[in-house]
Formats: sequence, structure tokens, C-alpha cells
Amino acid sequence: MTSTRPTIYLAGDLVFRPDALALFERLKNICAEYGLDGVAPFDGQKEAHAMAPGRETILAIVKADRDLMDRCDAGLFCIDPFRRTPEMDPGTAVEIGYMHGLRKPMEGYTVDDRAYAQKVETYWQDAWGTTLSRRIGDGAPASGSNEDPDGMLVHSDGLLQNGMVEGFIGFSGGSVAIDKDFFAAFRLAAQRLSERLLPKSPL
Repeated sequence: MTSTRPTIYLAGDLVFRPDALALFERLKNICAEYGLDGVAPFDGQKEAHAMAPGRETILAIVKADRDLMDRCDAGLFCIDPFRRTPEMDPGTAVEIGYMHGLRKPMEGYTVDDRAYAQKVETYWQDAWGTTLSRRIGDGAPASGSNEDPDGMLVHSDGLLQNGMVEGFIGFSGGSVAIDKDFFAAFRLAAQRLSERLLPKSPL
């Protein structure tokens, strides 16, 4: 990474999507419009390309991604629900925590504007034909007012995803851009990050 522009780690379940390479290329082009140098996880995984699928390959990819985050200036994270569940890609959630630990700026984006509790409720209805119920308080601190049929608290009321995810993005100075169009949501997040990282031109 020799660019003088801020380097931005592009993360999410994007690496698992069809035509991932073409998708990242388009996201990099949008970043360039805002003076940013987008970096895909694939860009650091060249050594793993020649390895057969398996534990050692996965660990090599994990190390490469960590090293890439160490070198990037900031991150743009997709927090869309993953594999038809209410939850986002867990690996991306870990990356958000890691970059927060590095105290690097972050922005998020998603195409799903439903509150996390609504995502959970819809999942249980669609997958199992069951509904949430009111949590009867036991005196313990609670981040939600309902529980699922397994008795697990539906947490993070008022947020789009787990509170740790949105919290860490927010603590870095960022927020989550929302638009039904994936690229419009990404563009808004990239614009916000650019405004934070690049000095304003004098009038």
C-alpha cells in the first residue's frame, strides 16, 4: 500500500458473496471518488491462494486480514444480516472490535433498516412459526424487553445490530448509513469517512 490517500479496510460478508472480486472493485472505485484507497481482504491473502481449503488456510487468511487491518487507516463495515438470520457476519463483528481496539475510525452501512429486535422476531416467525414474549424482569440489567422461545433476551433495543457493533462504530466517531440500495449505502458511508479523514479545502 504505497498510496498517499487514506487506506480503508473494506469488510463484511462481501467476501462470501457471488462475484466478490468484481464487487470489491466497484467499492474501491467509489472510495477513489472520495479520495480514499479501498483495500479488500483478498488483497492481503495472496499466500493463501495456493493452499487447499482447511484449517491452516483459514488461519493464514485470518492472520492476513489482521495484518491488513493493522496497516489500514480506517474501516468501512457492512452489517447486513447474514445467512438469513438476524445476525451479521460474526467475523466482521470481530473485525469491528479489533479496529476499535486499534482506535481507528470506522463507518458502517446496511440495506436493512429494521431494528435488531424486529429482525429477531421476523426470524422466529418465518423459520419456526413462533413469536417473542415479554421478558419478566429478575432484577438483572437488561438491554431489551422481550425474549425468544428459548428464553434468550432479545437485546440491543433501538439498534440495528448487536450493541457492541454499533457502539464500537459510534465510539470511533462513525455511524451506520442505511439505504435499500447496497451501493448507495456504501457510498454514503464512504463519503462520511472521507469527510472525517481528509482536510477540508480552504475557501
